[in-house]
Amino acid sequence: MAKIGSTSLDSNDLCPELELKLVSGEILRLPEGTGDGYGVILIYRGHW
Repeated sequence: MAKIGSTSLDSNDLCPELELKLVSGEILRLPEGTGDGYGVILIYRGHW
């Protein structure tokens, strides 16, 4: 699949500012949504 205008993060890169809608309806804002530590974001697209 072609990726247009996409970039990858490398070691020590900061997370770009993102807003993600959670299944609960809440909005998670990154990077401040991870607090002072590290975070892992898992994106599940559902079944095909």
